[in-house]
Amino acid sequence: MAAALEKTLRWPAPAKINLFLHVTGRRPDGYHTLQTVFQFLDLCDWLDFERREDGRIVRTTAVDGIPPEQDLIVRAARALQAQSGAKCGASLNIDKHLPVGGGIGGGSSDAATTLVALNILWGLGLSSQDLARIGLHLGADVPVFIAGEASFAEGVGEVLTAVAPAEPWYVLLKPDCAVPTAAVFADPDLTRDTPPITIRDFLQGAGRNDCEPVVRRRFPAVNAALDWLSARAPSRLTGTGACVYAICAGEAQATSIVAEVPSPWQAYAVRGLNRSPLLDRLARARGAGGASAKFARDESID
Repeated sequence: MAAALEKTLRWPAPAKINLFLHVTGRRPDGYHTLQTVFQFLDLCDWLDFERREDGRIVRTTAVDGIPPEQDLIVRAARALQAQSGAKCGASLNIDKHLPVGGGIGGGSSDAATTLVALNILWGLGLSSQDLARIGLHLGADVPVFIAGEASFAEGVGEVLTAVAPAEPWYVLLKPDCAVPTAAVFADPDLTRDTPPITIRDFLQGAGRNDCEPVVRRRFPAVNAALDWLSARAPSRLTGTGACVYAICAGEAQATSIVAEVPSPWQAYAVRGLNRSPLLDRLARARGAGGASAKFARDESID
């Protein structure tokens, strides 16, 4: 039974890339309206959770540059407590593999995995839609990680339609810098009026990253990484960066390019995934936990 679970181990928090990113407008509250496609990668952080009866949320591992009070896994656990009325707590362990500040959704993915796993560990029975509503207050990308499907996203990134683009091999490259998202969206030269496209347009090859010209101009390290990678395969900025990626013909090409990447850049040969590995881990938890550990079913996750 879920109420008797003490630990739940090895939950994946995958990276994502944006296959395109259009800024279509700006709302009166200052948030930008977007169109993008999120696709997952087989590069993951890994999280373990242990139930506590004292109600405390404790991060048991250090993360460079991120104090516990600012860590999205801690904030996600506390938000779930507050919204659900859960009295128990949890010890949170994270094995970081995703580069911090890369724009590949590491913090949002960690938060989503925390919400999904603690929903099981605490026996709450909340639906994915309930969790997405909680997660949206932590970050606009959190709902897509909870839904677990490659998605055409609109609004501020929370209106999701499942899509099934190709799942190629990529080279993911993180230059030696970080890009503050707020600085990119505040830049006066950012394009903010790109006409909306349809899913069919995207699947037929339409789409670019409206943030790329601004990031290239403001962050020379990203500009250099894009130039280097583009000389080897078709390449693009993901999100607002700092990570860039190249679309490869297969694993051999991706591995070959990674072997050439100069220091101190970080590089990975990764596979695109239209189904998040979090869904497979969730399915195993459902089977192990019985009816009381059952994650409430709805069309956004099944």
